[in-house]
Amino acid sequence: MAVNGTAAAGHGLRRDAVGLREVLFQSMTDMAPGAAIAASIPAGVAFAGGALPLAVLFALVASLFTAWSVSQLAGEIPAAGSLATYVARGIHPAAGFLVAWAYVMVGWLVAPLVLLQLGFTTAATLNTEFGWPADLWWPWSVLGILIVSAVGFFGVRASARMGTILGIFEIAVFAIMAVLLVIHAGEHNTLSVFTTKYTPDGQYHGLSGVIAGSVFTTLAFLGFESAAPLAEEARNPRRTVQLAVLLSTLIIGALYVFTTYAIDVAFGPAGFSRFTTGTGSASWQGVARDLYGLFWVLVFFAIINSTLANSNAGVNVASRTSFAMGRIHAFPPQFARVGERHRSPVIAIATGSVISLAVMLGLGFGYDPTTAFGMIGTALVILLVAIYLVVNVACIGYFARRGRGFNPISHLLVPLIGIAAFLPAWLAGAGIKTPGLSFITPLTSPLSYMGPAAAIWMILGVLYLGYLYLRHPQRVVDVGLVHLDAEPVDGPADAKRS
Repeated sequence: MAVNGTAAAGHGLRRDAVGLREVLFQSMTDMAPGAAIAASIPAGVAFAGGALPLAVLFALVASLFTAWSVSQLAGEIPAAGSLATYVARGIHPAAGFLVAWAYVMVGWLVAPLVLLQLGFTTAATLNTEFGWPADLWWPWSVLGILIVSAVGFFGVRASARMGTILGIFEIAVFAIMAVLLVIHAGEHNTLSVFTTKYTPDGQYHGLSGVIAGSVFTTLAFLGFESAAPLAEEARNPRRTVQLAVLLSTLIIGALYVFTTYAIDVAFGPAGFSRFTTGTGSASWQGVARDLYGLFWVLVFFAIINSTLANSNAGVNVASRTSFAMGRIHAFPPQFARVGERHRSPVIAIATGSVISLAVMLGLGFGYDPTTAFGMIGTALVILLVAIYLVVNVACIGYFARRGRGFNPISHLLVPLIGIAAFLPAWLAGAGIKTPGLSFITPLTSPLSYMGPAAAIWMILGVLYLGYLYLRHPQRVVDVGLVHLDAEPVDGPADAKRS
């Protein structure tokens, strides 16, 4: 593996530290099934109404095709740089660098997204049960940041084990409740929720509502690829990462479709547009309280567990990508510094924690925690779905360039379908009105602010990329060279050439 700095000195990430179970739950918990079922997916209700299960199905199909492309590349290029390295090899190193730039921001935004939910869910629940102030959401969110940062410092084994334990609990709780809801619905079970019949009247009626709702159901799937950054710490990384990416998408996707269907038919699809992400009667927690008494406590803890597990997975993604870019000096080399005992990228974790805290508190107090949740979620969809689109292109490019082993279905047709399936949700989230595609309706403010915000971040990345090309061009080239199969070097390649 080509490395430099501290990594070259034998202080890189810990090899063979985790197996398939831990890597699988890295992807599964990064999708935050409990938090997604309770908040991310219901955030699309205002647009899709009772057709929300159809919006979930759209997101699942898109995610499966892209997961296949990611798995194909993961089997060829095991690297902590993951998606950035794939794109650098499949398209161009400059494109790989910009993917790393966007992907690190994605990791930094995951924690504030779900920890805002931790804050407003805990505050609302304590207000209902004990009369605590409903606006004291921020202490719980800050506590969450401190917990996941501390776990990250203890290394990938500790964070992966935490994710596995929390993930099993949240999945079990919502799966059991969904079964109970389907039984409760009885004769009201209907497949018509997988059509546009129950979309609300107005601007987002029909397919427009389903597409707009799919921005938030897509948010629930984001992270299925996050097993990839653990490739250099996993045992048998080619097989392990491939299986983890595909299985996590299938398992959690099936859970999303089933649970969303269950709550829809049990609540009533005609009035489902009133369903919320909060803790009142028209919410997962509220329905659990009304129908099953103290079962709401398990739902509450499943949501809390999910927010912690998801933010923990986000820390892993951002820190490993930063580490990979730092060791080739494409990002500040301090990001490649790892702790002596636990071999975790301590500077990358600390930096990400500070940025996540600033985003969380800035938007949470600037608007309110639920609005901030929607804004950050929209930004994540814009950035990460754009990365998925590019990765599909990289899959085509990598295998076409390699020549041998090119499969027209796996390496051309599937990536093209992945692009077509994700494009509508990305256009809606980015606020791009497309001629001839009248069913794509951009989101309203303040969610619409996230398109320009994401564009500004990427413009900064382009400017930094220009600087690297002028001063240290080899660092950009190295984005595609740092992986387990690369020949080792003793230090920064551009330093050798100076």
